Amino acid sequence: MWGERYDFLVIGSGLAGLFTSLTLKDRGRVALITKGALEDSNSYFAQGGMAAAVGQGDSPDLHRRDTLAAGAGLCDEPAVDLLVKEGPQRIRDLVALGVEFDRWGGQVHLAREAAHSINRILHVDGDATGRGVCTRLIEEVKQSREIDVYEGHFVVDLIMTEGRCWGALALRNEEYRAFWAPATILATGGVGQVFAETSNPPTATGDGIALAYRAGAMLMDMEFVQFHPTVLYTGGDKSRFLISETVRGEGAVLRNQGGQAFMGKYHPLGDLAPRDVVARAIWTEMQQDARPHVYLDATSIKHPQDRFPTIYRRCSEMGLKMERDWLPVGPAAHYTMGGVYTDHHGRTTIPGLLACGEVACTGIHGANRLASNSLLEAIVFGQRAALAAEKAASGKMPAPRIPSLSAMANRRALQRISWHYVGLERSKELLTSALMKLEELGREEYRGTDGASLEAANMAVVIGLMAKAALLREESRGAHYRLDFPDSDPSWCKHIILQRGEDLAFRPVDKG
Repeated sequence: MWGERYDFLVIGSGLAGLFTSLTLKDRGRVALITKGALEDSNSYFAQGGMAAAVGQGDSPDLHRRDTLAAGAGLCDEPAVDLLVKEGPQRIRDLVALGVEFDRWGGQVHLAREAAHSINRILHVDGDATGRGVCTRLIEEVKQSREIDVYEGHFVVDLIMTEGRCWGALALRNEEYRAFWAPATILATGGVGQVFAETSNPPTATGDGIALAYRAGAMLMDMEFVQFHPTVLYTGGDKSRFLISETVRGEGAVLRNQGGQAFMGKYHPLGDLAPRDVVARAIWTEMQQDARPHVYLDATSIKHPQDRFPTIYRRCSEMGLKMERDWLPVGPAAHYTMGGVYTDHHGRTTIPGLLACGEVACTGIHGANRLASNSLLEAIVFGQRAALAAEKAASGKMPAPRIPSLSAMANRRALQRISWHYVGLERSKELLTSALMKLEELGREEYRGTDGASLEAANMAVVIGLMAKAALLREESRGAHYRLDFPDSDPSWCKHIILQRGEDLAFRPVDKG
C-alpha cells in the first residue's frame, strides 16, 4: 500500500478545488486528487459566468433578493448573505490571480441571465467563462511547489478512524494508494451523469456525495436537481452541449414546433423566467407536440459569433448558423442544489472532513439555484473551507483502517432509471418504481477493482438518495415537481436531512 502524508487533501479539480488548493498552499503541503485530468470538471465547461454585485446600480442586497426569490422559500439567508457580501472580494482575488474578465468600453462587461433583476454576470471569452477562469488557476496550481497534483486517481473511500476522517484511498491503474491528511476537502462537483440526459461531463457521477454518505456525514436537499432548459438536441448523441442562459438574456426566444413563442403563457418573465419554470414549460410543449425538442430562436442577436464564440462554433459544426437557424433544444440535468451538509465554513458533520462547491449544501440555493451563483459559491465557500481546514489540520494522526470495497455495474441502466423516474416530473408511483429497480440492480453488487463499476456504485447511492428525498417531499417547490402534489405546501418549508444509519430528520430554514 503506497501512501504519503499531507497537511491538506483536496479531492476534485473544479473551481472550488483549485481555489481551495491555492488558498491553502501557503499554509502547508497540499495534495490535489482528481479522477481525470485537471480540466475534467463542470466548472471548466461552464459558459455563462459569475454573478456578483460589482456593477453600477447593483448591490449585495439586490443580489440577495434575487437569490432568495429563485430559491422558492428554502434558502438559508445567513449563507446567502455571505455569498453576496463576500463575492465581490473573491472576484478581485481572481483578478489578482490573473483572470481577465471581458471588458467593453474600458469597463467589465456584465451580462443578464434569468431571474436576475439587473446585469451582473461577469464572463470570460464571451461564453467560455469556466475554461478561462480554470485555465488560469490550473497554471497557478501547476507552478506551485506546495501543491502535488495526482491526476487519474479515483477516490474509492474516505479513511475513517473513530468517527474522524484522516484522508482517502484512491485507485490508479489497479493500484491502491492511501493519502493521509488531518484535513480532507471534498470538491468533487455534481451528479448530472446519473441521468440519461445531462449537460455535465462524464466525470460528474456524484462520487463525493456517495463517499460522505458512506462515511456517515449528513446530506441535505437531495431531492432538488436543476434541469437546464436549453441544451442542444443532437439526436442519438447523449453528450449534450449547453446553450447558455445568457443567449436568452441577449434576446433569444423559445418557440414550439408551430413557431409560437410560448413562454409568455407560463410566466410573467417569459423567456427569462426561473430555470425550473422554463424547463417544465419546454417539457410540456415537447409532450404536446410529441417531439423531442423545441427551438431557440437567436436570429435577432447581432454578431453572435463574437458574443458567443464557443456556442457559435459548436452549432456550426452541426450545420446550424445562429443568425439564420432556430436551434433545437431541450432540458437536461445540470446542477444539484443538495449535497453534503456543511456549515458556513465548509465543515461537514464528520471531524476532519470539509466540502465546498457543488458537492456541498450550504443552503444557499434553496429549491432552485439562481443562474451563475454556482461559480461564485465555489470561490466564496472554497476560501472559507480552506481557512477552516487550517484549523482542522492539527492533532496526532493515528494508524487508520483501510476501508473495504464494493462495486456495481450497469451505468446506463442507472441513467435510464433516474431520467424516467426521478426526472423533471415525479410521483409516488414513479419514485417507488425507481427504488425498486435500484434494489434489483443492487443484487448484482460484487467486490472488485474496476474503477468504472465503483463509479457506478456511487451513482446508485446518489439516485437512491434523490428518490427517497423526493418521495418524502409531498409538494412541488422549485426544481422539485410532483404530479400528485402540484402545489407548494407551507408546512414543507424545511430541509430534509439524510444520514446513513440514522433516522430521518428535518432542519428548519435559517432566516437569520
